[in-house]
Amino acid sequence: MAIDAKAKALKAAGENVIGFGAGEPDFPTPEHIVEAAARATHNSAYHRYTPAAGLPELRSAIASKTKRDSAYDVEAQQVVVSNGGKQALYNACMAIVDPGDEVILPAPYWVSYPDMIRLAGGTMVAVETTEATGFRATLDQLEKASSAKTKALMFTSPSNPTGSVYPPDEVEAIARWCHDHGIWIITDEIYEHLVFGDHSFSSMPVLVPEVADRCIVVNGVAKAYAMTGWRVGWSIAPPDVTKKMISLQSHTTSNVSNVAQVAALAAVSGDLDGARKMRAAFDRRRQTIVKLLNDIEGVDCYDPEGAFYAFPSVKALFGRTITGVTIESSLDLADVVLGEAKVAFVPGEGFGAPGYARFSYALGDDDLEEGIGRIARLLAST
Repeated sequence: MAIDAKAKALKAAGENVIGFGAGEPDFPTPEHIVEAAARATHNSAYHRYTPAAGLPELRSAIASKTKRDSAYDVEAQQVVVSNGGKQALYNACMAIVDPGDEVILPAPYWVSYPDMIRLAGGTMVAVETTEATGFRATLDQLEKASSAKTKALMFTSPSNPTGSVYPPDEVEAIARWCHDHGIWIITDEIYEHLVFGDHSFSSMPVLVPEVADRCIVVNGVAKAYAMTGWRVGWSIAPPDVTKKMISLQSHTTSNVSNVAQVAALAAVSGDLDGARKMRAAFDRRRQTIVKLLNDIEGVDCYDPEGAFYAFPSVKALFGRTITGVTIESSLDLADVVLGEAKVAFVPGEGFGAPGYARFSYALGDDDLEEGIGRIARLLAST
């Protein structure tokens, strides 16, 4: 947040800042989705309160979309439409995590996961991963991290911030381990359509159906349909947990904006042509940014397999003095790079990974090359 605030201040002062921080596609929302929302504004039925769990037709469409995209067969009654995937994750934590419970969380992790666990009264148990294992947690690590207090595993693949993707056999093995130990699974599938090369997305309750009664799947329209600002996500959970999540949401936010829900209905009911085009662009940018980062002495970038983030190690730069500042952390590096090169990226500390940096490549090709070029020139000059 400190880096973000400084970047905004520099932009406000007229500086040409290139930002690699935003975790959102730079593409516009597809026109047919926007048009559906525009029509909804003139429908008086959407000017009123609607069910807290979401428009019935949207819940049904999400169930159909889930069957189509990941082969997970669920009922509309298991779906809760929320204000983005973030609220769905928060609802999930509040529904199943009690004070004193432990939640296993592979690191690096998305910045909001730990606080959601803490807000529910739980304790995060981090499992450290590195590029040596493809940023994937092993069964041995999970076993060592578990205890009698373990309530849940929070799982995501493809990963934010690393871009790692667990292969199907590892997803299945982890799901079976959770089932055998009676551990809940909260699985974030928001990047399901952004997988590159020979890698593939796998859904835990599809590979291991036995976990479905202790599994909460979270997803949304933000990434695949370029709809981050529309704020529509959802959860799919066992019926008894779904009822609790509906009750919680009814007392906090009530229904999601009806216009946004209609837009989401158009998105999930349509084809995936837009998602495929974005994925092709992201794949091209992925290859570009990995090469550019690895060409910088002292930067070592793992080749991401999904999502739209590069997560290089910058540890080899520690101890160097850049424009009078001795770099002792990735936060130091981010501050200097922003101040001197006018390039913003997210330091790894926020993801539980000191010594790394997250670069979103969801920005234009020209800005991507110029931004990494500025960093390279700055480091080469010191």
